[in-house]
Amino acid sequence: MSKMFRLGLIINPLAGLGGSVALKGSDGVAKEALSLGATPKAGLRMEQALAVITPFAERLQIYTASGNMGADLAQKLGFRTKVCYQAATDTSRSDTQAAAKALMAQELDLLLFAGGDGTARDIYGVVGEHFPVLGVPAGVKIHSGVYGITPHASGLVLKQLLEGALVSLMSADVMDIDEEAFRQGTVRARRYGEMTVPAEPRYIQAVKMGGREVDELVLADIAAEVVGDMEDELYIMGSGSTVAAVMEELGLDNTLLGVDLVQNKTLLASDLNAAQLLSATENQKVKLVITLIGGQGHILGRGNQQLSPELIRRITKENIIILATKSKLKALEGRPLIVDSGDQKLDSELSGYYRIVTGYRDYVMYQVANPDLAE
Repeated sequence: MSKMFRLGLIINPLAGLGGSVALKGSDGVAKEALSLGATPKAGLRMEQALAVITPFAERLQIYTASGNMGADLAQKLGFRTKVCYQAATDTSRSDTQAAAKALMAQELDLLLFAGGDGTARDIYGVVGEHFPVLGVPAGVKIHSGVYGITPHASGLVLKQLLEGALVSLMSADVMDIDEEAFRQGTVRARRYGEMTVPAEPRYIQAVKMGGREVDELVLADIAAEVVGDMEDELYIMGSGSTVAAVMEELGLDNTLLGVDLVQNKTLLASDLNAAQLLSATENQKVKLVITLIGGQGHILGRGNQQLSPELIRRITKENIIILATKSKLKALEGRPLIVDSGDQKLDSELSGYYRIVTGYRDYVMYQVANPDLAE
């Protein structure tokens, strides 16, 4: 009889709360996010990952924390579940750390956790560099390289392990940024260390490239191309320095790390949240201008959770305008662009080849194709 796989499970219930309400993070603002109408989604993200391995439930023993930190979901999905830590009703990072300590005493084979960069830091502080972990992306900001490219991708990595595939391990950076500075439009990232993750490059995300785009002429060319083609529709302007160049070309104030609304080359509203975007675009012709995260290739689901699945369906695939310098595309080394909207059906619908604006009257065709959805 084969050995039971011992899986540790931790969900940070607060992860990602600030994204849809434009708070650009969840650290220290969970109550504010909830008061603004944010809906906890970390559990749903973990459920997408665990759904992949439910056929292997008989080979699996899950060790977890109580309630919405893991036990409720594991039991709902029919897994053998042992609660090793009783979480507080209102959880905090101390619960994440305490749960990790309790689970590490259980001789686990791997620790699976759902959260963002802050959660990865908390786990790293307990687990260290050499014990295998795997993150399920549920946060607003995910710069760390310990997460799957999507929750489903994290589940596929677990499936490989449970099938007995020969999966190597690698070291991946644990990164985090100052959220207070982030909310003021400044990215101040720091490397905290490394954790060990399964070495599956199709499904594990790369670390985001830091630094500013140095080729200002290329950005100016991209901006001129977008502005020259603008018509009278509503334009949702996504986050990032490439989109910021378009706003600069328009002479408009820009929310570097948020989402703005433009029409007739005039700024209508700044730093909108998910609900505000849905309200502002109802019964309107809308286009979305976005760029990719350098090194990772994500165009949705990293730092722009204001762009909800309902909004993306309203916009339609044909009205998504993707901007990128060729250097950013080349840095992906052939890997496709990725969408992680939180809705797997939508992610699949968004796959295909897109015309990427790379300069003035200069375009390339590039594929959006989540590798995990091909399985």
